[in-house]
Amino acid sequence: MLVALRKLLPTFLAALILLTGPAVARADDTPAIFPLSQVQPGMKCVVYTIFTGDQIEKVDLVVLGVLHNAIGPKQDIILVQLLGEKVEHTGVVAGMSGSPVYYDGKLVGALSLKLGVFTKEAIGGVTPIENMLDVGKAPELPANLSASAAAVSAPTTNTGNTFSASRIPLPENFAHQTSAGSGQFLVPIETPLISTGLYPETIAQFSKQLSGWGMTMMAGGTAAATPEDAQLKPGDMVGVELIRGDLSITPGCTVTTVDHGKILACGHPIFSFGNVSMPLARAHVVTTLASAMASTKIITTGGTIGTLTQDRVTAIAGHLGEGPPMIPVDVTLVSGDAQKQFHFEVIESPQLTPVLVAVATYNGIVGNTAYGEGSTLQLDGEIAIQGHTTVTLKDLFAPTDMPVPGGFFVATGVQSIFAQIYSNPYEIPHVAGIHLRVTALPERRAATIDDAWVEANEVRPGQTVNVKVQLRSYRGPAFVREFPITIPIQAARGPLQLVISDAETANRTVQSLTASSQGQLPGLEELIKLMNRTHQNDRLYATLLQPTPTLMVEDKVMPNAPASAINVLDQRQSPGGARLLYQSTAGEWSVEMHQVISGERTLTITVK
Repeated sequence: MLVALRKLLPTFLAALILLTGPAVARADDTPAIFPLSQVQPGMKCVVYTIFTGDQIEKVDLVVLGVLHNAIGPKQDIILVQLLGEKVEHTGVVAGMSGSPVYYDGKLVGALSLKLGVFTKEAIGGVTPIENMLDVGKAPELPANLSASAAAVSAPTTNTGNTFSASRIPLPENFAHQTSAGSGQFLVPIETPLISTGLYPETIAQFSKQLSGWGMTMMAGGTAAATPEDAQLKPGDMVGVELIRGDLSITPGCTVTTVDHGKILACGHPIFSFGNVSMPLARAHVVTTLASAMASTKIITTGGTIGTLTQDRVTAIAGHLGEGPPMIPVDVTLVSGDAQKQFHFEVIESPQLTPVLVAVATYNGIVGNTAYGEGSTLQLDGEIAIQGHTTVTLKDLFAPTDMPVPGGFFVATGVQSIFAQIYSNPYEIPHVAGIHLRVTALPERRAATIDDAWVEANEVRPGQTVNVKVQLRSYRGPAFVREFPITIPIQAARGPLQLVISDAETANRTVQSLTASSQGQLPGLEELIKLMNRTHQNDRLYATLLQPTPTLMVEDKVMPNAPASAINVLDQRQSPGGARLLYQSTAGEWSVEMHQVISGERTLTITVK
C-alpha cells in the first residue's frame, strides 16, 4: 500500500501544479520565461484570466503559428485559438488584454489581440513576453517631473501609427485554417473604459472622442479600497485612473506579471503616450457579458495601488506604491437658490486633461435637475497654474437651433482653454486647481444686432456722442440700446470706421495676435495674459478704427506705429512674432447686455 502511494505521489503533485498553475504565484516571484524561438504550431498552452469576481480561471489554448514582424521589426505575434466552453460562448473578451499565457509552467506572453467580430472561433494574438519585458527597461520619469512633462520630455513617446490603432492582416494559410473570410484582421482587444457617475447623455456626447483611443466606454462601479487591493497576481485586473471622485473614468486590463513590485499588463498600449505618470487602481470583475459582436467584462475599481509609468507598443508598465498627484477640480451648478457641487480629480496629461475636464463639466450640467435645453448658461471659473497669473473663464452660452445641447458648448469652451494651456510651446504647465461655476438662467437669452447709428456723423476729438443700436431678442420685439462714446483726443482726422459688434468680432485682434505668435511670446505668462484679454459674448462692443498701421510684437499691441518702426521691422531678417495690421484701434467701448450678442454693423464717422 505504501509503495503504491509513493508511486502515485509524483503524479498527484504534477496534477496539483497544473491545477493551481502559475496564476497563483506570489506577486514577487520572477516568472520563468519560455522563449519565442521555441514556440511551435500545435503547442498546447494555458491562459489565466477572470470571468467573475476575483477568481482567476485557466483557459486552454493551442498555438496556430507565429506572425513575424507583425507590428514592427522584431515585433512578432503568436497566433492562438482559445478552447473550452466559456470562450466558445464569449469569444475573446474586452478586458482580457494582458492575460498571461504559459507553456509547461513558463511564461510565453500576454493575450492582446483578437480576430475581427462575429467569428465562430476564439482566435487571438499573444504578445511575446520578451517584447513586454523591454518596456520595463525603459527609463521612467524623474519623481519630481509631472505627468504633463511626459509628452514633452520623452523622445521615445509613441506618435503616428500606433499599435492601438493598427490592424494586422492574417497570412492566407492562417485565414484558411481559421475559416476567416477576406478582410479579416487581428486587432487589439478593446480596453473597457469603466465609467461611474456619468449620465447617458455625457457618454453619448464624448464616447466618440474617447473611443478614438481604442477604448469602449461602458458603465461600471467603484468598490471600497482595502489593504488587499495591492496584493496583485498575474491574471488579476488593474485600472488606470483618469478621473476619480464624484465621477470616475478608468480603463482596465489584465496583469501579466508582478515582479518585486513592478507590473506589466495589457500586452498592448492604452494610449501609446510613452512615458506617463498615472494612478493605478485595483479592478474587480462583476461579470462577463457575452456578445456575438463584442463580449466585455463588467468591472468595478477599488483603491489606488501604484503608478503607471510606461504606455508602450507591447505593454503598459508601472510599480506598486502611492499614486501620483492629480489635479483637483470643483464644479458648482447653480439654478435659482439651489446649487449642486461636485469634486473630483483628473490626471495631468496634455492629451487627455482638456477632454476629461470637458466631460466632467458637461456631466455636472446635465445632472442639474433645473437644467433644460431652454436654459442660458453662465460660466465663471478659474484655472490656477503654479507660478503664473490665474486663467479666468467668463462667458454666456445661449441655446441654439442646432441639434447640440447647450451644455456641450460650455464643456467644449472649457476644453479649448485647456488645450491652449497644454499645447503652449514655452514651458510645461503645472495646474494647481480648477474651479468652475455654471449658472442656469431661465429662457433663451440672445439678441442679434439689426442696425446701428450715431447721433452725429461729424465729430471732434474729445467730443462725446451717443451710439444707438437696434437689437432683436430671440422671438421677441426689437429694442434700442444707447450708450455714449468719447472720441479720443489723439484720434486721426478724417473718415474713421466705428464697428458695432459682438465679442467674436471684437476678439479678432487678440486671436490674430495669439495665432501669429507661433512660440514667439516671451513665455507662458504672456500667453495667459492674452487669453485673459478675450472679450465676453454677453457685452455689446463699439470699436473705433483708423487707417494707421498697428505693429504687434510678442504680446504687445502698438497702434499708430510710426514709419521708422515699420522700416526697422522690414529690415530685420527674422521678424519673429512681429506682425503688421493696416488699421489701428483708436478706442473701444462696451456695455453689458446680460444676453448673448451676435452680429455686427460698420458705421463711418468723420473726425474734424
